[in-house]
Amino acid sequence: MSSVNKVILIGNVGADPEVRYLDRGVAIATFNLATTERGYVMQNGTQVPDVTEWHSIVLWRNLAEWAQQNLRKSMKVYVEGKLKTRAWEKDGQIRRKTEVIAENIQILYRPEIYKNGLDALKTRNENEEAEPLNDDAVLNEAPQAEEPQQGGMFNGLFR
Repeated sequence: MSSVNKVILIGNVGADPEVRYLDRGVAIATFNLATTERGYVMQNGTQVPDVTEWHSIVLWRNLAEWAQQNLRKSMKVYVEGKLKTRAWEKDGQIRRKTEVIAENIQILYRPEIYKNGLDALKTRNENEEAEPLNDDAVLNEAPQAEEPQQGGMFNGLFR
């Protein structure tokens, strides 16, 4: 039986991707992705805090160039890929790093679109003296993001 090496993450981009080019012009992009497990309160009243994990994401070739143009800090994204651990020696010590080699990436939420939609609704409400804003109004009336270049079943979620 064969084995499976598949990772699916939904999280927030920690910083704009860093892109570099190898000798033959092959693009490689890297960025960190934060996934957070929400905290809770136990029955005895003990507060368990949120736990955030940071993942190193690596994108190659066209996907790296796409990320350079489209990904920004704070965006919520869906990442699908595989785990790869690399090792190297530094100062006589062997170092290891586990990374997610992304094969598919989908933008799920762009904070600037939400903010722009919120600003537009506030301006309209000030001018028209309409009902107060709530998050549902912003989500329903905010401008929609352009169609991302990568397809996927999560298209449109988490806007």
